[in-house]
Amino acid sequence: MAVVFKKPNALTDIPTHYCPGCTHGIIHRLVAEVIDELGIEGKTVGIAPVGCSVMAYNYFACDMIEAAHGRAPAVATGVKRSLPGSVVFTYQGDGDLAAIGTAETVHSATRGENITVIFVNNAIYGMTGGQMAPTTLPGQVTQTTPYGRDVKIAGYPVRVCEMVSTLDGTAYAERVAVDCVKNVNRAKKAIKKAFQTQLEGKGFSIVEVISACPTNWGLAPNEALEWLRNNMLPYYPLGVYKDKTEEVKE
Repeated sequence: MAVVFKKPNALTDIPTHYCPGCTHGIIHRLVAEVIDELGIEGKTVGIAPVGCSVMAYNYFACDMIEAAHGRAPAVATGVKRSLPGSVVFTYQGDGDLAAIGTAETVHSATRGENITVIFVNNAIYGMTGGQMAPTTLPGQVTQTTPYGRDVKIAGYPVRVCEMVSTLDGTAYAERVAVDCVKNVNRAKKAIKKAFQTQLEGKGFSIVEVISACPTNWGLAPNEALEWLRNNMLPYYPLGVYKDKTEEVKE
């Protein structure tokens, strides 16, 4: 019998710690499938920071390094500069990348560091219990905004792809989602494009993945995906925000 679906070689057999309905598992699989398809597992180094992805080093079969909270792009910079032939990616959540790690993200991008960032945006701090994140939507209820995020007090959410796409060192920036088959397929293409951008030495690449957090949103998994579509996608429009490779073709 022909095998039509199997576990990617770049993923281990260890069961994950993620909550039921969490979409980290989908994103992990897409990254692993891309690593397999590009044949780069032996030279890939992943950086796992603090957050729900803190134990991502257990799940990817490539070399992994644990970074301090928010510092994954800085660690990735060091790895890539010392081992320029390696393929380096970070796997970060919104509390990590867009809060304590904002400076590392922005300056890695503006320097054009030839690394790939996988940015999981679920609009909330997941691991620490559901507090407001930099990406929490206006009016969204969290543990620290029980009456909803008040922009007069907490400001507005950070739109990361829009921000880093203004920087000259950013080669590729795209926002995707993993709420349905069509979007999952698009997400995989974006992740592959980001890795290919690095392999071609183009500079900094980032894929922002709009993701669900059923546990901290207080919703069932199917309800969480519906909430994502109705609330997050209007505020965080999907699409390519920068692609230097296409600019060159034009």
